[in-house]
Amino acid sequence: MIVATAPTLSEFEGRWQIDRRIRDHLAGTTGQFEGTAVFRPDGDGLAYHETGHLHLPGHAPFLAERRYRWREDGGRLTVEFEDGRFFHSFGSADRAASHWCDPDTYIVHYDFDGWPIWQAKWEVSGPRKAYEMISVYRPLSA
Repeated sequence: MIVATAPTLSEFEGRWQIDRRIRDHLAGTTGQFEGTAVFRPDGDGLAYHETGHLHLPGHAPFLAERRYRWREDGGRLTVEFEDGRFFHSFGSADRAASHWCDPDTYIVHYDFDGWPIWQAKWEVSGPRKAYEMISVYRPLSA
């Protein structure tokens, strides 16, 4: 099914399988993350919690996790850090967003064209960073 617009916030609710590839342009290596993300109701939005195992070249796999808060704001989806600080927002017409974290720039492009399978592609650049991170999300049964 082709989605002409970004899904609504409620369509993200539930459990998702995540397969993530992290290509480090400086080191010339590729890492992999395999895990799950859960979007659950939390106040006026959804709490996002992902957990899984991160495999980086030259290191033993280790448990990794992150948490965000997603909410809908005027037809846009806003992503906040767990502590409520703004991270980025995107909409149906503009599925790209950026975040400046001095001295690094984070740019994300969301792709919902294969919904309910979707992806987030991050390009990160800075004085000591240059990597691409592509996360593919697939729904998991309840």
